[in-house]
Amino acid sequence: MQVNIQAVNFNAELKLLNFIESRLDKLELFYDRIVRTEVHLKVENTSEKENKIVEIKLHIPKDMFVVKKQCKSFEEAIDSACSSLERKLVKKKKKPRFQTSLKFL
Repeated sequence: MQVNIQAVNFNAELKLLNFIESRLDKLELFYDRIVRTEVHLKVENTSEKENKIVEIKLHIPKDMFVVKKQCKSFEEAIDSACSSLERKLVKKKKKPRFQTSLKFL
């Protein structure tokens, strides 16, 4: 799986980048056909404590999932977003696949 991480208006530490990659690697336990993942980290300039925004775009064959979370820390937001993605991937994997071509007798 290819992981692209973009930090907007700040420089992300190596510790945070390693945490993100290790947490995203766990998603392959739930769905093994993940093509790539794009992570956008943003800090809002507000007086609120929950000003860290994480947006994850997960690309799988013929589909894409987008999850956006806002929390007090990036680690908390990443963990929450990955939990949401885990539920979506399990649901996608359990969904029955129908064949598109029908054979007529």
